This record gives sequence, C-alpha cells and structure tokens, in this order.
Amino acid sequence: MKLAQDNYINVLSEIKKRTAVIDAIHRKQINSLYEATTIETAYLQLRKILELIAFGSLIANISVYSKQYVKFSTNWNASLMLKDVERVNPNFYPQPIIQAASKDPNYASEWSKPKDGYLTKDDFLELYEKCGRMMHAENPYGAKIDYDKYREQLPIWRSKVVRLLNAHTITLINDTNLYLFQMGNKDSNPSYNIFGLINETTYMK
Repeated sequence: MKLAQDNYINVLSEIKKRTAVIDAIHRKQINSLYEATTIETAYLQLRKILELIAFGSLIANISVYSKQYVKFSTNWNASLMLKDVERVNPNFYPQPIIQAASKDPNYASEWSKPKDGYLTKDDFLELYEKCGRMMHAENPYGAKIDYDKYREQLPIWRSKVVRLLNAHTITLINDTNLYLFQMGNKDSNPSYNIFGLINETTYMK
C-alpha cells in the first residue's frame, strides 16, 4: 500500500496537469471550437482542482476519504463540503508558506505565511460557486453568463491556486507529523519533506 504522502503527491501531480490545461486555454493554445465551451472546460478544471484540495488531506484514510467523497457526490454545496471535511480533519486546508534563509545558524530556513495572493477558504467558496454556474445550461430568461469576464478572471484564479500550493504544509488525519509539499517547476514532480513533532509548537525535520 502506498504511503499517505505518496498518494497526496499523486493528487498534486493531477493538479499540475489540470493547471497546465488552464494555462493552454488562457494562452489560446487549445480550444474546444466554441468560446463558451472553451471557458467552461477551463472552469471545469478549476472545479476539479478545488475538490482535490478539499479531499487531499483525507487521503491517509481510505474509508474516511470514501465516505466524505460519496457524501459530497450527492450534495454539491461547497460550504457544507468544507464543513464536513473540517470535522474529520480540522487542519485539512493547505497552509501556504514562503521559505527564506534562516538568520539562526541552527536552522536552514525560516517560514512565513504570505499576506495575500493565495486562495483562501472564502476564495474557495466563491470560485466553486462560479464554477458551478458554468456547469449548467444558460437560463434563457435569466442573466447571461459573461464569458469574456470569466476568461479575464481565469489567470487571477489560476494564480491564487498556484500561490496556495506552490509551497505548503498540511497535516494528515491521525498523523502528528507536519508535511511540507513543494510543487516544483513546470517539468518536475511535486516533492515533500517530513517534520516530526517535538512539542506542541515545534517541528524538526
């Protein structure tokens, strides 16, 4: 059986592939012949990325993961989904970090959290709702979908997701270790380092 962190690496690898599709659509390198379906394809990738983010930290426990996934498949409410996942793993959401050389000779690097620019939980809910609007036929009697605006916002949402995941930590369910995951450059695979818990607030590689 694969280790939980290796399964999570597979999740991140899939996210990288789906992000590459979004990039190709934004650069107009690929299309689906019709502008509306092209933009819908991009937002479908974003929606799947959000689901991978939400369920990624549960990957350590297949029974828990399966239960939450089945529950979500019958209830497409992102807010309820996040609440359900959070009940199982309160620290499920990735924590983005910025790495810099440490001024303390006892440590190789120092971590800090970016002030903005990454996908927050509130952003997650907003984006999921936007993606949901794209998954249904347009109501001829309702407000029209502004595809130009959706295309304009695409690189903004893409950037927020990348900023969240580029270097981030997570805690897996029933695991006291802290995991640092790095997405790597375009052509490399995601990687991770494990930090063991020394006390309530300190981890050591």
